[in-house]
Amino acid sequence: MALIKSFKSHVPEIHPSASLAENATIIGEVEIGEESSIWYNAVLRGDVGAIKVGKRSNIQDGAILHCSTGLTPCVVGDEVVVGHNAILHGCTVEDQVLIGMGAIVLDEVVIPMHTIIAANALVKQGAVLEGGFMYAGTPAKKIKALSESQIEMIRSGALHYVENAKLHWG
Repeated sequence: MALIKSFKSHVPEIHPSASLAENATIIGEVEIGEESSIWYNAVLRGDVGAIKVGKRSNIQDGAILHCSTGLTPCVVGDEVVVGHNAILHGCTVEDQVLIGMGAIVLDEVVIPMHTIIAANALVKQGAVLEGGFMYAGTPAKKIKALSESQIEMIRSGALHYVENAKLHWG
């Protein structure tokens, strides 16, 4: 059973169709939407700011979602794929985005729909990216426009995780 813990007056709100790994940690002001999945060793710590995960999104193994006190909440839209060991910190990730493994997205960043953040990229605080592109590097820079097949890959990847979560947790 996942560790689900209230903090102060905040109780995590988890949709009944969401899937949680046995060792996922969900604390405080956290909302998880329909058919989303939180994978092994992922931590969503809503102790100093709100965290919201939309519908059919997945937060993969070892990922961390958190905020800085007094800054922006951490918002993840619908059909978002967050790769292993990624860190999302007080940022907004709109619908149908892929965050690569080990990527770090800092406070007050806005990542628009149909964007890929490459593995190990660092998106600096306050960056507002342009949708329809892939970003890579440290700091992350726009490297190429996404093709229609890459945009579809984001959506199909998110839906794959909906089905894969059912195999893991029923």
